[in-house]
Amino acid sequence: MDERFGTVAAALQTYFDGLHHSDTGRLKQVFHPLAHYVTATEAADQGGEPVHLTMAQYFPMVDARPSPASRGEPRRDRIVSLEFAGPVTALARVECAIGPKFFTDLLTLIFVGGRWQIISKVFHFDLDPAS
Repeated sequence: MDERFGTVAAALQTYFDGLHHSDTGRLKQVFHPLAHYVTATEAADQGGEPVHLTMAQYFPMVDARPSPASRGEPRRDRIVSLEFAGPVTALARVECAIGPKFFTDLLTLIFVGGRWQIISKVFHFDLDPAS
């Protein structure tokens, strides 16, 4: 198996851990400082523009929310697919849950600075009807 799968999977595990613990220290390990955070889910519901944040805008939001771990929420995260577009670019489709929201994230990763980093996070979420 291509060793890149293991290194990207490890980066994605850090991503999942950061989300589950609301730990921006972990998230900063896997997000490139210039990464984009984008969703049209809320905009579609409201007929507006997509949400687009920088990491400087996104990380304080993570810091401010109670972590799923602190609320005793079970982990519901997994890598659905991972493909490479050359030696330094990858696309991961992952799923995770935070509170009543179940996310499908499309993460573009690049290999820079000796490690895989998320350069864009585009996602959709659905509300869990049981929550």
